Amino acid sequence: MSTNSDYVLNNNDKNMNNDESATSLIKIDPPSTYPSNKRAMPSTSDNIMQEHIRVIAGCASNILSSIGIIFLNKYIFSHCQIKTMTLTAIQMAFTSLGLIICLQMNTFVRKSVPIIKVLPLAIAFCAFVVFTNLSLEHNTIGTYQLFKVLTTPVVALISWQYYKTKYSRMVIATLIPVVVGVCTHSVNDIKLTLMGTIIASIGVIAASLYQVWVGERLKDLDMNSQQLLYYQAPLSAIILVPLILLMESFPSYATNEEQRTAIITVVTSSIVAFVVNLSVYWVIKNT
Repeated sequence: MSTNSDYVLNNNDKNMNNDESATSLIKIDPPSTYPSNKRAMPSTSDNIMQEHIRVIAGCASNILSSIGIIFLNKYIFSHCQIKTMTLTAIQMAFTSLGLIICLQMNTFVRKSVPIIKVLPLAIAFCAFVVFTNLSLEHNTIGTYQLFKVLTTPVVALISWQYYKTKYSRMVIATLIPVVVGVCTHSVNDIKLTLMGTIIASIGVIAASLYQVWVGERLKDLDMNSQQLLYYQAPLSAIILVPLILLMESFPSYATNEEQRTAIITVVTSSIVAFVVNLSVYWVIKNT
């Protein structure tokens, strides 16, 4: 004879069995991280895409500003009676002013660094810009471009020989069509002279050393492009001042129109030079 308690126990057993059967029919998987990863994937893709866009924009600004500065400087040397070192010092002064404005706008944070660590970079920059502008002054644009494109393979050679930088065969192979393409494009405008060739060759070596040292200093000092250029730009301008006083004369203009044109052109070239200087540092650090 069953008691009430036995009846309750039997019912409980049945309920437990039913629950177990239901549980066995319904498979409950452990929590998965897949949905969260799936949500994170678009964010990662967006970050990669934004990084690619930044690199393309930085390289494009460097290329366009570099082309613009060539024609502006060529016009200044031909029509504005301003010499190479004077123009370089003015452009570096504008670059320093632009960086001070950027600092006030909090686009970068000033980082203290011993001047002696930036001095070789400033000297290399002065040699690079002065001899590059002298090459533009003493050579045709085709000859100038021919020597300028040699900077890239010379940078690769210096980095490989002295800084043990490794380059893949693909990277090395890409240098060949670039050099051949510029040579082919410039062949009709190449006019070599002894003085022009010597100046252009020194400019290539100085430019290559400058680019290699920029990359090394950015890594060694753990600085970004604006932080390093903030010290290098005014230091380069100061180095050039005594050389300008000894070797160059100040321009004189017959009319106010000539003076106004010269001022506008020099200011424009200085603004473009600021973009060139900043983008060079950025491209070296980010590519």
